[in-house]
Amino acid sequence: MPSVNLLKISYYALFFSSLVACSTLPSSNQSIHLKEMGSFHVGGKEVLISGKPIQEVLFTVGGVPAKVDPNGLYQVEQMYVQYFIPTHQKGKLPLLMWHGGGLSGVTYETTPDGREGWLNYFIKQGWAVFNSDAVERGRSGWAMYPEITKTSPIFLTKENPFERFRIGNGPGSYNKDPAKMKPLPGNQFPLAGYDNFTKQVVPRWTSTDEPTIAAYIELVDKVCPCIVLVHSQSGPFGYRVAQARPDKVKALILVEPAGVGDAKQVAALRNIPNVSIYGDFIESDSRWPNIRANNMKFQDAMRQAGGKPELINLPERGIKGNSHMLMMDKNNQEIAAVIQQWLSDKGFVH
Repeated sequence: MPSVNLLKISYYALFFSSLVACSTLPSSNQSIHLKEMGSFHVGGKEVLISGKPIQEVLFTVGGVPAKVDPNGLYQVEQMYVQYFIPTHQKGKLPLLMWHGGGLSGVTYETTPDGREGWLNYFIKQGWAVFNSDAVERGRSGWAMYPEITKTSPIFLTKENPFERFRIGNGPGSYNKDPAKMKPLPGNQFPLAGYDNFTKQVVPRWTSTDEPTIAAYIELVDKVCPCIVLVHSQSGPFGYRVAQARPDKVKALILVEPAGVGDAKQVAALRNIPNVSIYGDFIESDSRWPNIRANNMKFQDAMRQAGGKPELINLPERGIKGNSHMLMMDKNNQEIAAVIQQWLSDKGFVH
């Protein structure tokens, strides 16, 4: 872990405490006290590009054009990680948070309507949290295509997540006016913050799984043993990294995983406590019944290999109305408490 000098520690602790103190969030009056905060990059490789024409680029209006030679050595496929170490640690291991597709580590920060996210919640519970932007997302940066990344990026309309993330009630349910949106009945997503949510949506590629997994493995090698919390697209990443490093990933929390691990290596997960958590409206969705069923089959394979995977369907616990973005829903703190209790029950809390 990178060292941070005391001046930086004091500054960041004061900065974070001020943010919380100035907040109007009703969920918590508890301040955040940090021993350390910082960031680093892991993963990546170098790629040599040649045969491209030299360009003349005006970088700044009113400036002088500069010649830019695109031929040379590039650093690509790295991953950005930001960490927060609380003054009083109660979690026995670091907690790593991995986001889903078309998103970044912002997923776990402040909710789109300004409430506390899971990042703050778990820091306040005494966890050392490592929140990352996956390869080609956010502050990790992306590579030129098709020269390095062979496929084009996928961009999402504003309508797409509203319908696909089990917020809206089918096609045509999104509207710029929150009063005219057509959410699923009882949906917990904060509709007034939906347009703000779409500002954190970023392009994604469908051909970067392997470098992403490689970067996550390097992260695990750097900071673990640890607990890994994944969401959606990072579900299969969590499984596969745990299969590659079963001695370092001590628990897996899978929030609506969109995929599974390597069926041929399922036995590697048998000694790793893991729980899959699902929200509401799954049965009425066109895709999620099959997505969840695939994970249930994978869990069955884990059991046959001697593992003890667990399942939490929130509606069965009386927690209803959750979209695919559980960490942003209006009851996100209640769901975080369910996760905290599971971690405590497994003996990961001092």
